[in-house]
This record gives sequence, structure tokens and C-alpha cells, in this order.
Amino acid sequence: MKKIIDEISDILKGAFEKAGYDGQYGRATVSNRPDLCEYQCNGAMAAAKAYKKAPIDIAKAVADEIAGCDAFEDVQAVMPGFINIKLGKAFLAKYLTGMKNAEKFGVEKPENPLTIIIDYGGANVAKPLHVGHLRPAIIGESIKRISKYMGHNAIGDAHLGDWGLPMGEVIEETRLRHPDLPYFDPDFNGEYPKEAPFTISELEEIYPAASARMKEDEEFSKKCHESTLRFQNGEKGYKELGQHIISVSREDLKKNYANLGVSFELWLGESDANPYVADMLKNMEESGVAHESQGALVVDIAEPGDKKEFPPCIVRKSDGAAIYATTDLATLVQREKDYHPDKVIYVVDKRQDLHFLQVFRTAKKAGIVRPETELKFIGFGTMNGKDGKPFKTRDGGVLRLEMLIKQVNDAVYERIMSTREADAEEAAENAKIIGLAALKYGDLSNQATKDYNFDIDRFTSFEGNTGPYILYTIVRIKSILRKYYEVGEKASSDEIKCAMSDTEKTLMLQISRFSDMLEGAFNETAPHRVCQYLYELSDAFNSFYHETKILAETDKEKQAGWIELLKLTEDILETGIDMLGFEAPDQM
Repeated sequence: MKKIIDEISDILKGAFEKAGYDGQYGRATVSNRPDLCEYQCNGAMAAAKAYKKAPIDIAKAVADEIAGCDAFEDVQAVMPGFINIKLGKAFLAKYLTGMKNAEKFGVEKPENPLTIIIDYGGANVAKPLHVGHLRPAIIGESIKRISKYMGHNAIGDAHLGDWGLPMGEVIEETRLRHPDLPYFDPDFNGEYPKEAPFTISELEEIYPAASARMKEDEEFSKKCHESTLRFQNGEKGYKELGQHIISVSREDLKKNYANLGVSFELWLGESDANPYVADMLKNMEESGVAHESQGALVVDIAEPGDKKEFPPCIVRKSDGAAIYATTDLATLVQREKDYHPDKVIYVVDKRQDLHFLQVFRTAKKAGIVRPETELKFIGFGTMNGKDGKPFKTRDGGVLRLEMLIKQVNDAVYERIMSTREADAEEAAENAKIIGLAALKYGDLSNQATKDYNFDIDRFTSFEGNTGPYILYTIVRIKSILRKYYEVGEKASSDEIKCAMSDTEKTLMLQISRFSDMLEGAFNETAPHRVCQYLYELSDAFNSFYHETKILAETDKEKQAGWIELLKLTEDILETGIDMLGFEAPDQM
């Protein structure tokens, strides 16, 4: 099903051609002056240069060709050469009926679906999730859901940090506490225990204890580095204990990400890419892509046209150790081998911009990915507290994510209980649903690359541009529909009727732009565009609702048309919030 803006543009192109001008100038845009018109065409301005005519003359000629077209209620050529358009009510109603009956509201399937890998986890094993993990998780999850809805094969990868020094720290701290474990006995030849020697709670206590000990004990620090190397080299006991660390952590992370409404198709870590490192580096050396510099192996990434100098990408340190660039490149080798992705998107802190520039250019130069493979870095900004400062606990530590979620849920619960009498248990369950919407929408409604302040009071409000406001609109529609059907009413037709008021038409116009919005959100990897659309749709519905007595209407045909409009509005709102990663309760 064509986007409505394309249908309008097709009519305009035909009118330009009938008037004697190239049809390419007949491109419609949503009006930037909704008080004057709904759509506009600025093509006459560009055509004036090509045909050496006054733009207003061209605009008038095109407008004359459109006069009487059923799709438009009003078409005007205005100085200096704009064509202002208002859509016909019957045309708009027919388009919405088509949306209602089409799969995915008429969003067209891609001719060649892409395979897209989205790297948006980055959590480290043996460590709990903290507020720094919030943004990549929910931004990446939303990008993945939007991509899937658009018909692409989107694959989320947690890409766990399970290869660096923290592994050695946990191993060495475990040795101090339990020196008799078989993992540390070089002569042990039996089967290692299937059960891990620690729980997730113990593991989360072991890591900070080891980190603190490293700062005070030089000998312990040295042993941690040695244990890291022994684990990375695949020494059997260290490798087995490392797998316990990864397994216990992964199960806990799955549970905590699930509480956030986030899931991954792949739970791979840096360690999974290690088998590809040796051959990758060998190929780089033999092909001349990489060369030695002060003992390290590096790849020059400078390209013609660079406005500043970029340092080379180090792929192997002078001591022979691999670094993040090494494992990131090896991960791309693995992804190319297993999935042949058309696009790989990384959702990572924007301060990693240089790192990914180096990795992407090295990957292209070394032929790790195909020339046409798109590598995209979505660098997200910092989420700060209401005061503009980074989130901290009272003692200055990093706030755990589960504590932030609890704070939001508690704030929503208090709002529910303060506004009406409610069952405490039901209110607590609803608070979790609404709290997740507040948390996610509060983040996603901001452009990903920008810093923002997380204001719990504002984000949990049931009014304004917030998640709870969107949910409240959905619940309001559910309530109307429930009351309509409870009295035995049944719509006589599933068609959307012509708008009978300005607010009804505004609502219908907003609905009609769903496909166009979604295409933009996908192309720009911009979940905030979905948020803005849902907010404007909710506003449009509530304006219509406040001036329309839907349930009290005695004209059953008119009422049935409104019911169909409400059902379509609710369906699109619920589809939209699903793409953002949350759902609506039945009551609020």
C-alpha cells in the first residue's frame, strides 16, 4: 500500500506534466503551516529556474490542472509559488479504511529484506547492570523492533564483556577464597564440577572485592593479569572456571534484561570471537594491510579527504596482547561467516566514536566485511539526574539499574494511589507496566545522540509528552470500546467514515502518516520519531474525544464510524509502543 504522501505526489506529478512541466517537481511534503494547509508542494520554485518562468505562474498552472480532483478539498497557489493542499474527506476516509484492512496498516514489505545485526548490550560478566546499561539496551531493542516490523531480519547481540582483566580478577579472588578447587590444580585429570562454585550474589561480591584488592596489593594485581592470560590461552582449569563465570552471569543478565523488556537473539561474548583472531591477524600481515610500529601491529586508517589526522588502529599490542579493537574486528569476522549481514549497527556511548571509526575503516580495508556492508555507529549521549549530574548512589557509587527501575515504579505507584482508591496489589502491578513505559519513553523520546536529564516527576506524569500519557490514551480508548460492546452494540460496517469535524480530520491525518513516519524512523535509526508520532496521535485523539460525545451519539451509523476510527487509533498506538518495548495495561 502506497504511503499517503506518495499518492498525493503522484497526483501532483501528473498535474505538472499536464501543465507542460517535468513531473519530478510534483513532490508533496507535510505542511509546515498546518494553520494554512495540510500538505504543500514547493516544486514550482525549483521549476522556475529550469523553465525561466515566475514560480507563481507555474504554481497556478498546476493548481488549475488539479481543480476538481476528488482527492483534494482545496488547492491554492500562493506567493511566491507554493501550492497549498487540503485533502478531501472521502479520499482520507478511503485511505484509512485501506490501512485498517491491510497487513501492518499498509506498510510495504521490502523487496530485498536486509539482515541487520544490532550490537546493543555490552554488559560485563560478574557485574550487575547499572544505569549506564539502560540507554544502549532500550535504544537497541527499539531499533531492532522497528527493523523487524519493517520486514527485515534483525538480530540483537548482547556482545558480553567476558575476555578482559575482570575475568582474571574474579578467577584470582576465587582462588584466594577457595584454593582447593580443582580448577587451580594443574595435575587434576578428572571431570570438573558441573555446578559453579558461586552464586550470582557471591559473584557480584567477588568482583568488587577483587578490584579493590588490586589497587592495594601489587602482587595480587600481577596474579590477576597472569590469570587473565591463562584463561585467554585456554588453560583447562581457568577456561572451565571462566565458563562458569560466563554461564552464571548470562542467566542473571537474561533475567534482568527481561525485566526491562529487552531480549537478544545472540548471547555471544568477546570470548566467542577469540578463535578468529589468529587467522585474522595473519591475513592482515600477509596482505600488507597491517604493519609493525614500535613493536605493535597497526593498520593505517587515514583516507583522502580527512580534515584531521586519525591515529592508526592497533590490532595487537607490543606485548602480543589483543585489545578491544582486536575482538571487535574478530567479531565482525564471525558475523560475516555466520550471517553475512547487510548492516551492522552498534549502540554504544558516543565517546567511543574514534574507536569505531578505526574499527570500521580497518574492517573495510582488510576485507573483513564486504564493500557494500553498512557499518553504523549510534553513539548515545549521557543520561543524567534531574540536576544534570550523573546518576550516583548516596555514597557516590554507580546506581544499579534495578534500583532506578524501583524508584520509577514507586513514583508511579504513589501517583496511582494519590489520585483514586485502588487495590494495592493491582496498583503495584500496574505501576510496573506504567513505570517501564515512563522509563523507556523518557529515554527514547530524546534523540539518541543527545545528553538528557532523567526527571522522574516529569517522566511519570500522566500528562504531557510522556509514556504514561500515551498509555492513558490507549486505556481511555479501551474503556470506550468496552462500554460500547457491553450494551450489545455492534458496528454495521468496518469502513472509516468521512470526518465531520476539524478534530476528527486532524486525527485521521495523523493516522494516515504512520507508514511515512515508520520509514523515516527506520532509515534514520531514530526511535524518537516513533515517540513524537505517538504523542501527536494521542493529542489528536484526545482533542477529538473531548469535543465528541461518542457513546451518547444516537445516530448509530455515525457512532459506528467513530468506533472503527477508535479501533484503528488504538491498534496503531499499541503497535507503536510495542516498537518502543512496552505495553499498555487494561486500566489506569
